Amino acid sequence: MTLPINVDDLITGQSIEWERLEFKEGWNPADILHTICAFANDINNWGGGYIVIGIKEENGRPQFPPKGLNPGEIDNIQKKLIELCHRITPHYFPLAVPVTYRGKHLLVLWVPGGDMRPYKAPENLGRTTQTTYYVRRYSSTVKASHQEELRLMQLTAKIPFDDRINHHAFLEDLNLTLIKSFLKEINSDLYRSADSIPFDELCRQMQVVRGPVEYSKPVNCGLLFFNPEPHRFFKGARIEVVQYHDEVGDKLTEKIFTGPLHEQLRSALRYIKNNFIQERVLKVEGKAEAKRYFNYPYEAVEEALANAVYHRSYEDLNPIELNVRYDRIEIISFPGPLPPVNNEELKKEKVIVRDYRNRRIGDFLKELDLTEGRSTGFPKIRRKLKQNGSPDPLFQTDEHLTYFLTVLYSHPDFTVQDKHFEENGTVSGTVNGTVNAIQRKILEQIDRRRSISYEQLAERLKKGRTTIYRNIKKMVELNIIKRLGSDKNGYWEVNRDMLSAINDQKRVNK
Repeated sequence: MTLPINVDDLITGQSIEWERLEFKEGWNPADILHTICAFANDINNWGGGYIVIGIKEENGRPQFPPKGLNPGEIDNIQKKLIELCHRITPHYFPLAVPVTYRGKHLLVLWVPGGDMRPYKAPENLGRTTQTTYYVRRYSSTVKASHQEELRLMQLTAKIPFDDRINHHAFLEDLNLTLIKSFLKEINSDLYRSADSIPFDELCRQMQVVRGPVEYSKPVNCGLLFFNPEPHRFFKGARIEVVQYHDEVGDKLTEKIFTGPLHEQLRSALRYIKNNFIQERVLKVEGKAEAKRYFNYPYEAVEEALANAVYHRSYEDLNPIELNVRYDRIEIISFPGPLPPVNNEELKKEKVIVRDYRNRRIGDFLKELDLTEGRSTGFPKIRRKLKQNGSPDPLFQTDEHLTYFLTVLYSHPDFTVQDKHFEENGTVSGTVNGTVNAIQRKILEQIDRRRSISYEQLAERLKKGRTTIYRNIKKMVELNIIKRLGSDKNGYWEVNRDMLSAINDQKRVNK
């Protein structure tokens, strides 16, 4: 058994948050049992955690040089571990992996979030003792509070979608070349033994295959990263980059990126960087160094798009859409953030996310250095924009958290019509040139039924929800329509003079 992660990166906390690491100088069965129980409960959907036995810790950080364990001691611990984990209810068994680090023998327990949570463990190792729920609170293992127990109850049998078995796929749908490429990139020790162990065992060690031997099935995150065409299993698993050549939306160029999640993310970012990121150099009198700035700082775009890939739902059929306009970049994904994050929370400098929709996807992206996943995404975007002299970003969702929108505004020096946009494409404020065919159809539907929803519009017009959202947003900006009341119980109000003008235009066109 080999860890699917580089040992040095693990122990130094470079790819795994400290909250997901526990260091033990030696074999302390009661404490280790409680920590296994807490990681298995995975109350925050972090993806479980790791217990490193053989390293002393102080304030949650490893102390070097490591003390290490005797090889014979490791064998005894592994035997005792089986007996110990039978005391967890329901039974849970972590993966125990002996490793050598800086010349010392260690035992690493990999404890993924369990499928049968919540788990209980005895408070001590006596024969008659009370069992208790344990959770991770920051970098400590503690007894669950009453509120945390309620949360654990809500998580009963609730496995995140990315960690569920996909019964429509087969072991052969996972690609060995993609798996080996991933292991090599993250410098995993598992890469060196990938060709010498059965493929099924390799996938099980990476936790991308589950089920009994006779019914080995991939989990969804395995298909998303290690199948060449994940959109065959998840229709919305793609990124669409749409460049608008005018403000109306009649003229646009669309580029679609598919493939394994990390590859489509990198390809989309490379395309954006090569085609839409522009740099200007300003000579400063009296200084040798020139001032350099961009229309959009690449790091902010990278973080925003990676966040969309990380936090969207792959059960949703809608893709991630990145719209490039002359003065802004809009990134739309579905659905919105998980509660309690809402519009008020999104206005804060740092947004604390309690629950993660895709714990395994986040693990893979972090190991590839494509995202940090420590609630640092929003602060990083704001910081990079500020350093570039760009306006503050906009993070937005709706009342029912059905979508998430990130808007990055261009540096003020770039918000002029350039070669990407025709000069006659600007909004004129009249019907001609501001309302396209789709928008006219939307207006007709709204005029017939003012309480119609986005989903109903998409169904009636046979268009994607993203297309409906984009066109309604444009008409709201132009004061053609507005929403009164909530998304659920409100209704649309149409500017009657504008609607009359549109109808006149239709008659003339006929």
